[in-house]
Amino acid sequence: MLYSGQAFRLESLPNEILKVVFDLKDQSANVFNALALKELGEVLEVIKKQSAKGLLFTSGKPSGFVFGADVTEFLDHFKKTEDEMKTWIAGINKVFSGYEDLPFPKVALVNGFALGGGCEIALTMDYRLATPKAAIGLPETKLGIIPGWGGTARLPRLIGADHAIEWITGAKHYKADEAIKFGAIDGIIEDAKLEEAGLKLLEKCIKGELDWKARVEQKKSPLKLDKIESAMSFDGSKAFVAAMAGPNYPAPVKAVETMQKAARLNRDEAIALEGETFTLCAKTKTAECLVQVFLGDQYLKKVSKTVTKNAKPTQHASVLGAGIMGGGIAYQSASMGVPVLMKDIKTEQLDLGMNEASKLLNKEVERKKMTTEKMAKVISQITPTLSYSDFSNTQFVVEAVVENEKIKKSVLAEVEKGTSPETVLASNTSTISITRLAEGLSRPDKFCGMHFFNPVHRMPLVEIIRGAKTSEETIAQAVNYANQMGKTPIVVNDCAGFLVNRILFPYFKGFVHLIEDGVDFQRIDKVMEKFGWPMGPAYLLDVVGIDTGVHAAKIMADAFPDRMSYSTKTILDVMYENKRFGQKNGLGFFEYEVDKKGKPVKKVNPAVYELIKPCVKKEITVTDEDIIMRMMIPMITEASRCLEDKIVATPVEVDMGLLLGLGFPPFRAGALKYADSIGMKNLEEISQKFHSIGHMYEFTSFMKGMAAENKTYY
Repeated sequence: MLYSGQAFRLESLPNEILKVVFDLKDQSANVFNALALKELGEVLEVIKKQSAKGLLFTSGKPSGFVFGADVTEFLDHFKKTEDEMKTWIAGINKVFSGYEDLPFPKVALVNGFALGGGCEIALTMDYRLATPKAAIGLPETKLGIIPGWGGTARLPRLIGADHAIEWITGAKHYKADEAIKFGAIDGIIEDAKLEEAGLKLLEKCIKGELDWKARVEQKKSPLKLDKIESAMSFDGSKAFVAAMAGPNYPAPVKAVETMQKAARLNRDEAIALEGETFTLCAKTKTAECLVQVFLGDQYLKKVSKTVTKNAKPTQHASVLGAGIMGGGIAYQSASMGVPVLMKDIKTEQLDLGMNEASKLLNKEVERKKMTTEKMAKVISQITPTLSYSDFSNTQFVVEAVVENEKIKKSVLAEVEKGTSPETVLASNTSTISITRLAEGLSRPDKFCGMHFFNPVHRMPLVEIIRGAKTSEETIAQAVNYANQMGKTPIVVNDCAGFLVNRILFPYFKGFVHLIEDGVDFQRIDKVMEKFGWPMGPAYLLDVVGIDTGVHAAKIMADAFPDRMSYSTKTILDVMYENKRFGQKNGLGFFEYEVDKKGKPVKKVNPAVYELIKPCVKKEITVTDEDIIMRMMIPMITEASRCLEDKIVATPVEVDMGLLLGLGFPPFRAGALKYADSIGMKNLEEISQKFHSIGHMYEFTSFMKGMAAENKTYY
C-alpha cells in the first residue's frame, strides 16, 4: 500500500501499474468533500515519485463511482470573496490537471454514477470504461453554477461542442449505452470484469497499440472549429438555451458563452476562464437558492429514511373514489408496482377512474417512456370494484371521495369495518381536519391524512397529516407508501389547510384585494409570472377550480377569521355564481379550448370584465413591486405562522412544501428563504404600508423579534 487515507488508497499492481481507489470512510457513496480533495492531491504527489507505466482510477463503493462534489459544503464556499473562490478552484484544477499530465496512460473504471466532479475527474483520464449500470453527466447548471473543475474545457474537446452544450446546459446524466454513442466512455464491461478490462487496455497503451498521448493532446488543445463552425454551434445554441432556461436561470447561457470563449484557448487557459465564470455564478442569489433547494430535498429524504426505519412496505393498497384524484392515485400506485383496488358506488365512476389511468399510461407509451407490455401490466394491477368484500387483505386505504366532511366520515367508518385491525386508513382531504374525520372511527390511531396534489402523476408532494390520535407507526407506514409511489412526503400536524393550502389562501386573498383595488387580473398574472411563478393567481385558480377554491376558502375563513375571512362578496363568489369554475368547464378568469394535443389553451373574453366590475371598490395606482409585495407578504406571514404553530418543524419543510406542492420559484427557494433575501427589517417596513388592507399583512410577534434582532430563517 503506497498511500492509505480516509478517502483514498493507492495500491501497486503487477507490471508497474498503480491503482487509485476512492473509498470515502463511513459513507455509502463517494463525494469530493474537503478531506477527499486534500487526499486526492496527496495521492498525486506520491504517484509522481513512483516508477509507473499506467494508472487505474477506481471506486471502492458498490453504489457508484463519484457522485460529485459535496454540495453541503457549497454555501460556505459561496461566502468566499471572488479572489478566494478563484484560488480555491485553481487549486483543485491544478490537481485534476496533474492527473491528466501524468506521463503514462490512465483509465477510469466507472462502476456507477459519475456526476459533476465525478465526471470531471473521469474526464482527466485517457480512457473511461463503464459498467452497464453506470451513468455520467454534468448537472451543475441545476444548481445555478457551471462545471468548475474542467468540465466546460474537457467535454467539448472530447465529444464535440454541440454534444457538450447539450450535456452541460441540459444538466442530465446519460446511461452507459447512451454515453458511449457520444464518445464520453470507451467501453461497457460487466462489473466483475471491469478491472481486468482496464488492465488489458493499459497493456495495449503501454505496447503502443493505442495512441493515448493523442487523447491527452486533444484535451489540451483548442477546439478544431473554424469561425463559421464555432458561430453555428455556439451562437445558435445560446438563443435556444436562453429561451429554455428563462431570465432567472443564467448559468446555462453562461456555460455556452464560456465554452465559446474557450474554444480557441488551450486547456489551462480554458480552465482559468471557466473558474472566472464559475465564481460569478456562485456569487448569485440564484445559485444560493438552488443549492438550498438541493439541500432541502436531501433533508426530506433523510427525514423520510429516519421515520420509515421500521416500516414495512405496502404490498397491496386500495383507493375509495374513482374520480380524477382516485384514478390518479390508483395509477400512481400501480405504475410504481403496488397493486391497488379502486372502489366506487357507480360503475360509470369506475370507468372514469380506469379511463383516467389508461389515458396517463397511453401518454407514457406515446412518449416512448413505456412499452405497451408494461402498460398492460400496470393496468392489470388496478382492480375496479363496487364492493368492500375484497378489502380484508388490503394494507393501506386512501379515501378520495368528495371534499365533504359528513360523506368522508361515513365512507371511512364503513370501510374500517371491512379491513383488518392492521390496515392504515388515510384521507386525501385538502382542508378538513384529520382529528375531526377520525371521530367516528374505532381505530383512530390507524388513521392519518394523505393529501395528494393535482395532477397526481406530476405533482411530487404528498402531505402526511398527523391527527390528534394518529400513531407514529401509522405515520411511518404512510410515509413509506408515499415513497413507494415515487412521491416526496412531508409530515405535517393537523390544522385547516394543513401546510400548503393554509399558506396558499392568504396569497389568493391578496389577489382578491388587488382586484377590489382595480388592478387588472391579467396584469397581476404577468407580474407574478415574471416573479417566477409557473402561472399567475388567476390562471392558478382556474386550474385548481374556482368552485374548489370557494369551498376551501370558507373552511379557511372559519378556521382563521382574523386574516382569511371576507366582509363582502368577492370576485371568486361572483365567478362561482356564474358557473365559471375554471378549466374543468372551460370558463373561469380565462376561457379554454382544447388544442390538437388535448391541452387546454387559455384566451380572454372581454365579458369577464363585466363580472369583475361590481367587485371593484376603488381604482388606485400600484407599482409592479406593490403587486409582488401584496401577493407575497400574506404568504410569508402565514408560512411563518405555520412554523411558529409547529405545523412542521423546520423552515426547510415549509419552503420545500411550497416548491413541491405549488411550484414556488426554485430560484427563490421558498417563501421563508425569500423573506431572508429581503431582510426581515426591510420586509416589516414594507408590510406596514399595507396594514389597512387586513391582518394578513401584519407581522407576528415572533417575526417582529426577528426583525429587531436582524435574524433569518436559515
